[in-house]
Amino acid sequence: MDSRIAKARIFAMLDVDGDGVISRQEYLTRPERAAAASGRGADDPLLSLAREAHERVYASMDADGDGAVTFEEYASWAGADSFEAVCRPALGSLFDLADTDGDGALNRAEFSRLRAALGNPADNAEAAFDALDADGDGRIDRDAYLASIRAYVTEGASPMAEALHGVPAR
Repeated sequence: MDSRIAKARIFAMLDVDGDGVISRQEYLTRPERAAAASGRGADDPLLSLAREAHERVYASMDADGDGAVTFEEYASWAGADSFEAVCRPALGSLFDLADTDGDGALNRAEFSRLRAALGNPADNAEAAFDALDADGDGRIDRDAYLASIRAYVTEGASPMAEALHGVPAR
């Protein structure tokens, strides 16, 4: 799979209402959905950090500042530089919200709740978890989680993509 197909899949997940654009509202509800799924309240400091990180991502993604990110806008933006500059902190903040016991890793239940809150298909959560839990200890650490997403966005392949789509990891 090439990175354009991976970007199309991610774009479709972020375009919650399926209207062909990622609205500011759609994107900025991600932290609230992750917090709610993890039982965190609106006053949780981790939620505030996640909101700020997502604001930075959306501002960076919305190149023309019109509040509607098209696929072409997203595809030209999504890559290694934007991942490192703004996506890694935002995705890390969602991971931190999901890590309810604060141990720096997600167990199967935490991972599944986060995926569901972010609009990932529920039917492949087990395969995704198993692909990321390379050592079989029942936990996915933050670095492995972020590295897998980065590989998927930038290269179109990752251990998780291989498990979910039959795409070989590079």
